[in-house]
Amino acid sequence: MRPDITPGSSFPDYELPDQENVPRKLSEIQGEDPLILTLARGNYCPKEHQQHLELAANYPKLAVAYTNIATISTDTHHASQELRASTGAQWPFLSDPERTVQKDLEIQEYTDPEHDPMIPYTLVLKPGLVVYSIYNGYWFWGRPSFADLWRDLRIVTSEIRPDWDLSKPGLREAWDSGGYSQFHGWDRGSTELKPSPYAP
Repeated sequence: MRPDITPGSSFPDYELPDQENVPRKLSEIQGEDPLILTLARGNYCPKEHQQHLELAANYPKLAVAYTNIATISTDTHHASQELRASTGAQWPFLSDPERTVQKDLEIQEYTDPEHDPMIPYTLVLKPGLVVYSIYNGYWFWGRPSFADLWRDLRIVTSEIRPDWDLSKPGLREAWDSGGYSQFHGWDRGSTELKPSPYAP
């Protein structure tokens, strides 16, 4: 991995076509929430299938926790669609057969000249594509389990949500006075108390 990509640094805002062949930026996919980003070898690799099957099985938890996820692979558009479909994934799969990300991040897996994939990293990114954690998945046990991701996301979410602890001094007073800006998912523009569909 490029030496400047470390915890606390900004990850590049790559723009690549998704499974519908629509160009998507990572920042657009992330929005204001944490983002799990997998840099995948591709559809040919059974390790990718296992990791993505686990993520897909836990996707409902990510959804209710306001956490986004994206996969980038060096697959062609069709092979990327196959990996997404075969694992039951519901998040964007970005296709990079030109190996833009591989070259830019200096993560060529040179031990596999046949497929020329990326070294399969998984990253947890805070809002703004700020790196929180990096996992090197060249060997399968280097990849994060869902328990690892849960631990990371607990810390990240507690840092970015002012309403993580409702007993925090001043929160109740802000709520009672109509200051909803510190409460995730509430309509900030209305004078009438009205939760958005995204309220916890």
